[in-house]
Amino acid sequence: MVAYALHLLQLDFGLDQVHTLAHSVFELLNTMWFSLVLAFVFVGVLSQIPQSLVMAVLGRGGSTQGLVRATLAGVLMDLCSHGILMVGMKLYQKGASLGQTMAFLVASPWNSFSLTLILFALIGWQWTLAFIVLSMVLAITTGWIFEKLVAKGKLPANPVPLPPVSDVPIKTQAKEAFQSIQWNRKLLETVWRESISGSRIVLRWLLFGVVLASLIRAFVDPETFQQWLGPTALGLMVTLVVATVIEVCSEGSAPIAADIMNRTSAPGNGFAFLMTGVATDYTEVMVIKDTMSSWKIALFLPLITVPQVVVVALILNNLV
Repeated sequence: MVAYALHLLQLDFGLDQVHTLAHSVFELLNTMWFSLVLAFVFVGVLSQIPQSLVMAVLGRGGSTQGLVRATLAGVLMDLCSHGILMVGMKLYQKGASLGQTMAFLVASPWNSFSLTLILFALIGWQWTLAFIVLSMVLAITTGWIFEKLVAKGKLPANPVPLPPVSDVPIKTQAKEAFQSIQWNRKLLETVWRESISGSRIVLRWLLFGVVLASLIRAFVDPETFQQWLGPTALGLMVTLVVATVIEVCSEGSAPIAADIMNRTSAPGNGFAFLMTGVATDYTEVMVIKDTMSSWKIALFLPLITVPQVVVVALILNNLV
């Protein structure tokens, strides 16, 4: 709030670092706010949807169909990475399996309609479609690995009890659920309360990430990054480190990834920046830890996802 106010008041005390810090906070929050508000509303609304209907849409955990459905849900949901995180945690609390939750999170952040159009303009439709397909494949394989680890007892399963399987079609369940809604003030108050409680953990770490990313922008020369992000093994490793350290929402990551790709002729690095920013994002890791009460699950996300991203990125770099 202080940094945001400094920007509005145009106060930098004659220091370039203060100016950059305030401007970065202002820019990041202005970029994120709409997606976060939508996610805030979705979390509250989702809390009122019957668990049986949510699971009917996602399918059963531990199945290929369930992973594919969770991946498609992530791709089609037009929210930033932090907004997706709120919704993903609510899906887990509704009974989505660990594999489905991870597939949803990995597939989601930059695979939105608006960002797809942006990437079309920045890197071309061919590379954009390739990135989308590859991210979906990685989401499904990541989810599958998590499901196998849960089945073998290496990771804890979702403790939320699942509802019994219903033979009623999804459309019928949705119609019945909609008709049972009592549209009154009490409903709005309940949605509001659930929105606040369901979003609090994410917002705490999000604000921390915004401050940290702004500090990095203020004290680290961006030209230094660009010199080290070429289409080499070292450049890819540096890209992974940069993506891990810099907290950037999906709206911000797409232009940066495109800039890395265009300036260094390294499509693999651009893809790695998009995907690794999701898998190693400390906001995401900490929220998963707090929501699922497990450091092990939180740390397994980058452990499982990053090696796959590296392999795909190396292949893409060698295609150019």
